Amino acid sequence: MSEQLSWCPSPPLYRVDWESIEQEFPITRRMANCPQDSIHHAEGDVLTHTQMVVETLASDRRWRDLPPLEREIAFAASLLHDIAKPDCTRTEDGRITSRGHSRRGAITARSLLWGRGMPIDVREQVVNLIRHHQIPFFLIDKPESQRTLFEVSQRVRCDLLALVAMADALGRVSEDQQKLLDNISLFREFAEEQNCLRVPRLFPSGHSRFLYFRKEGRDPDYLAYDDTICVVVMMSGLPGAGKDCWVALNLPDLPVISLDELRREMKVKPSLNQGPVVSKAREMAREFLRKKQPFIWNATNISRQMRELAINLFAAYNARVRIVYIEASEDHLYAQNRERAYSVPAEVIRKLIDRWEVPDLTEAHRVDWIEEFPNAAQVIKF
Repeated sequence: MSEQLSWCPSPPLYRVDWESIEQEFPITRRMANCPQDSIHHAEGDVLTHTQMVVETLASDRRWRDLPPLEREIAFAASLLHDIAKPDCTRTEDGRITSRGHSRRGAITARSLLWGRGMPIDVREQVVNLIRHHQIPFFLIDKPESQRTLFEVSQRVRCDLLALVAMADALGRVSEDQQKLLDNISLFREFAEEQNCLRVPRLFPSGHSRFLYFRKEGRDPDYLAYDDTICVVVMMSGLPGAGKDCWVALNLPDLPVISLDELRREMKVKPSLNQGPVVSKAREMAREFLRKKQPFIWNATNISRQMRELAINLFAAYNARVRIVYIEASEDHLYAQNRERAYSVPAEVIRKLIDRWEVPDLTEAHRVDWIEEFPNAAQVIKF
């Protein structure tokens, strides 16, 4: 068992030590006062449901038979799958709803587990299980079920997702429990049929994958003609992670569009409206793209939405997109930020963390995750 997940049930008893869990994650205590809709959760509040879910998982033979690391990933996701319900729960038309808790929960869990030093590749499996934990309940009824399945498979193991969803469905008192269980079984069968139950769905090329996720209705098996004109390297990472240092050491000859430098030139503080800075950067990018000149787009690009705005521009000129995501530990990041000539206010960093989404292969031709650069850097390529 890894040190980070010492609270995960272990053989031979697989006992859930809730006291240790609460000590590790005090945030779980607030779930005790969070109500749920009685139709889907007659068992009571979110904490009661979560305790039922993890107990169900810990007693499941399929979970116990997993390798230790996979057990830990599935358990952590089950424990934190509803962590954001207290933030999202409200009453609409007399019914309790927590719409949006999966996405918000993924962001919350990412911050929690980052602060505990969980390796990025392990953490992102946990985070994406949380992000997509409801998908097996409803995928079979979605009009774009194949596309959704393929997208999910790029981020997380679908067999682990089905296991977490099964525990979620069994760890409740619900009128539609059997329907949920049936849909989970169909999800698992569908993923197996599509060859992405335990691995990401494969595409003929990186360009084929990039185009598939950019436009609905594309054939996933079609080998797209590669008409890309140049490579654009998009940097991504929180302030202080080491993006500038990585660029200087690895791609020193490429021109760089740095939003930080533009802010200083234009005298725009990070806490103010960034519209003029982004407009200037986009015009510079167009100039490079028209010349078919490779370049680096260097900014935090911390949310998928912000990355997509720039990637749409690059793709419009048929550029090949590579995302290089740099991550540092929490202590290292804040220390490096303080040492910068132009440090970013802690308040701004906290706001970015609240929108933090790590890039994945549904966004670009290539994605690199680089952890703790430049000290003992671990590079994870996709």
